[in-house]
Amino acid sequence: MLFLEKGSRSFLHDRQLGCSLAFVAGAVNVAGFLSVGSYCANMTGNVTAFAIGLQKGQAEEVVTCIALIASFFLGAMMCTFLVNGGRRRGQKAIYAYSILLEGLLLATIDLVQFFWLPPSGHHILPPLGLSFLMGLQNATVTRISGSVVRTTHVTGMITDLGIELADWVDAFRHPVDPEHHAKTVLRLRLHSKIIACFIGGGAVGAFGYTTWPRFFLMGVACVVIALALPGILANAFPASSGQTGRDTTPPPSL
Repeated sequence: MLFLEKGSRSFLHDRQLGCSLAFVAGAVNVAGFLSVGSYCANMTGNVTAFAIGLQKGQAEEVVTCIALIASFFLGAMMCTFLVNGGRRRGQKAIYAYSILLEGLLLATIDLVQFFWLPPSGHHILPPLGLSFLMGLQNATVTRISGSVVRTTHVTGMITDLGIELADWVDAFRHPVDPEHHAKTVLRLRLHSKIIACFIGGGAVGAFGYTTWPRFFLMGVACVVIALALPGILANAFPASSGQTGRDTTPPPSL
């Protein structure tokens, strides 16, 4: 699911990628909020908090929001540099390497928390790192799917879900082309499942980070690394994995 790009991707690839990484994003977003009281994947909320902090003269809140937004922004830029460089080198698994980098940095953040940060109190450095990784992840998924899938932007996903649901309902009163209707149903299923996985990840994050704050991010890191490895192995051993860079028998495509 991290090997094929845009037109070569199927609904199944986008669903697997979107649901798994939306689950990760939901968990990381909650962990960031519990850590410092700010969201790492929700830049809309941080922009709003920035405006409120500015109006109330809360300098610390303003600086925190700016730092989180800048970290997310830099993560998206990092993804672009990685992908562009990988394309120039003909690296087919560059998206998988981008997600692998996310997993390794998640593990690093967890180790920094465990060995170098005091066990009590809130610290801004881990949420800044998590915000960077969410920008990296969202940009990676956006580029590989051709902007079909986003894993941290719930506002956009709910907007798409509302549009698709309205189209689906309207098709009962005003029949449309069967192929167009089938694509609407696929997109409806895709975005509803991604939203559900983000919510589920948030619930797991709330429980997991509260119960095991020292080890939770390491567990998430292992999940992310496991998601990246199939694409990397498919690129390293194309004959044994059956991957050629093309999807010869795809399920229905979006």
